Amino acid sequence: MMKEELYHIALDDYEHGVVIRSLNDKKTDLKKEGKSTDAVDELIIKIGHAPRRKFKVVEKESCRESR
Repeated sequence: MMKEELYHIALDDYEHGVVIRSLNDKKTDLKKEGKSTDAVDELIIKIGHAPRRKFKVVEKESCRESR
C-alpha cells in the first residue's frame, strides 16, 4: 500500500485569513453555479482548525543556485 503524500505549509495570520477568504469566495461562486461545495467546505474546516506550531526557518542555498 502506498503512503499518502502530505503537504505542510507555513502561513502567518494574514496569509491564513487570505486563504480562508479565498475559499469562502470560491464556495460562493460554486453555489451561484449550482455546483457542489463539499471539497471547499472540507478545506475550510481543515485549514480553519489547523494547529499552530512554532518552528525555526533555516534558509539554505538551493541546489539550482549552486550550479
